[in-house]
Amino acid sequence: MTAPILTEAIFTLTTGPVNAYPDVMRALSMPIMYDYDPYFLQHYQHVCQKVHSIMHTQEMPLILHGEPVLGLEAAAASLIGRDDVVLNLVSGVYGAGFGEWARRYCKELLEIRVPYDQVVDATMVEEILRLRPDIGIVCVCHHDTPSGTLNPVVEIGHVVQQHGALFLVDAVSSFGGMPITPAMAHADVFVTGPNKCLGCPPSLSLVAVNHAAWEKIASNPSAPRDSILSLLDWRYAWQCDHPFPFTPSVAEINGLNAALDRYLAEGETQVWARHALTAQACRAGLKAMGLSLWAADEAFASPTATAVNVPPGIDEAQLRATARARFGVVFSAGKGETLGKLTRIGHMGPTAQPMYAVLALAAYGGAVNALSTTQLDIGAGIAAAMAIIGSDRTPVV
Repeated sequence: MTAPILTEAIFTLTTGPVNAYPDVMRALSMPIMYDYDPYFLQHYQHVCQKVHSIMHTQEMPLILHGEPVLGLEAAAASLIGRDDVVLNLVSGVYGAGFGEWARRYCKELLEIRVPYDQVVDATMVEEILRLRPDIGIVCVCHHDTPSGTLNPVVEIGHVVQQHGALFLVDAVSSFGGMPITPAMAHADVFVTGPNKCLGCPPSLSLVAVNHAAWEKIASNPSAPRDSILSLLDWRYAWQCDHPFPFTPSVAEINGLNAALDRYLAEGETQVWARHALTAQACRAGLKAMGLSLWAADEAFASPTATAVNVPPGIDEAQLRATARARFGVVFSAGKGETLGKLTRIGHMGPTAQPMYAVLALAAYGGAVNALSTTQLDIGAGIAAAMAIIGSDRTPVV
């Protein structure tokens, strides 16, 4: 009997965009308020204060009205000046991509590059900072999703802080899904967004800037002003008596507010725990089926995504197409250097629930078995995942 072909995906287990929480979707459908309605001005200020609460910053974070690529490019344009020597840390596609922005604005760009199944060690950074004391800014992607690997930003941030340089961290797909905040990372500029682990659609950037970074940005003559890339324009927009530089994304602010309420009600440690448990169960199942992880060492595999090597002889694009057509499950491909070599299974926001790991194993294993004469033991994978899930006491929400 021929398996049914599904035209609409039922389960989106990707690394982004992720499926949004139902309460976020309900909030997005609320009436659109005029941005200078006094009610909305107060509402916007309250949402900003909630962002401040979950990011644990001293300065008020910014909300930029565009998905996190806006926040990252704005951070590069605002922080980096024409006289700056910048060190960019590259362990994946997005780390490499940030270097192109940094190169546009700086005097000299230096890079540490490692294979994309590895991460940058803090000792590497310490050594180059010793050799080049003129480095004033260090940039890193915390979780480079096309590799599913996690750079040790806490250790790197400490080294950068000791050197006296400014530290810019891309935490787009890590913040909210694991123990990381601007203060933990010693980050001077910390860019993330609600469209990953907070379970919102892609639409906003969240940017934390500390006092030292604000001083640098304010004194940088090439930092954008009167521009969509300007951080300075939005610095005080959180205050209800301060004008917006341009029209804010009203519906997305409503959605973000719902996501923040959910995060605060559940509690950050519980949110982090279920992300970690989902990833742990997924990886145990993949290994039990005889598959291997992309990360050279599981110790630096991210809790918000699992990258699995494609079995020999299987076309990765066909594998994902089969998982979607037969089982209604969508996974993410690699990008750039990792394209065709790995599949990414997302554990972010709504899908950071342990039983989604079981679903992922069944669909991925089923797709492999449909394309290969060598059959995976899907039952062994599910049993391994359930053993992890059954031994944990993380509450399901």
